[in-house]
Amino acid sequence: MLRSTNRGEGDMTVSQLHLWGGGVGVTIFSAKMEGCCNERLDFGKMGYGCKHYRRRCKIRAPCCNEVFDCRHCHNEATSMLRKIFDRHELVRQDVTQVICSVCDTEQPVARVCTNCGVNMGEYFCEVCKFYDDDIDKGQFHCDDCGICRVGGRENFFHCNKCDSCYSVSLRNNHLCVEDSMRHHCPICYEFLFDSLKDTTVMKCGHTMHTECYHEMIKRDKYCCPICSRSTLDMTKAWKRMDEEIEETIMPEDLRYKKVWILCNDCNDTTEVYFHIIGQKCRHCQSYNTRMIAPPVLPQ
Repeated sequence: MLRSTNRGEGDMTVSQLHLWGGGVGVTIFSAKMEGCCNERLDFGKMGYGCKHYRRRCKIRAPCCNEVFDCRHCHNEATSMLRKIFDRHELVRQDVTQVICSVCDTEQPVARVCTNCGVNMGEYFCEVCKFYDDDIDKGQFHCDDCGICRVGGRENFFHCNKCDSCYSVSLRNNHLCVEDSMRHHCPICYEFLFDSLKDTTVMKCGHTMHTECYHEMIKRDKYCCPICSRSTLDMTKAWKRMDEEIEETIMPEDLRYKKVWILCNDCNDTTEVYFHIIGQKCRHCQSYNTRMIAPPVLPQ
């Protein structure tokens, strides 16, 4: 029988008991359960992984049946094998088994561990079999690229001709080169398409690692290593060369010598006076030129 008493914090009135039976208690219970579930899912977050990714699982490579923290760890390890024919790279989409880093349970690819219930990756892509706890990177999957990218979907667009995702700042503002990202960096020779490093698109449309690009500029190399086109606005440099040529007197035997040149910037061919400092393109005024054989005249 219920009666009035001096209640403590845990006591209830009759009306409160009716409320408890009417649904409020269920809501509180559900909230507590939800909190427990979230705690379980978040357990170990950012506490596991490798130098490439923070994640709570490892992968079993189907190609060699070995366990690695991620595909990059696999590729780095196999690239060092003594026998060249044993070296290989992991195809990310082929992964079918993962091992939970929290409870060490091997299981089919999924977001949540079937044994301990932890979320093995805050970001999870079922296509790429990709896990990452650090969602500040802004990961997203591009269906056209077929792989996951970072930086936020809203900041990128897929160029169908270049066949890669580019910054929205390059939309209608870059020279398209077919499959430009499906090549190796011309400086370090790492494959660009799925590289973890930032990539720069040069004026000519060719691509290379951003850090390799800056290192190249630091060493006073201002031409694309692939096509030799100028990567920067060289107007001031060409003006200085104009002034230097005006001040430099050529020897008598070379003063009226003419040569044919090909301009690396506009691809025009012209005949100009030879100078030891450089030959200037008559079409675009660039000194980024090279001497070529005279054109063959039709007979």
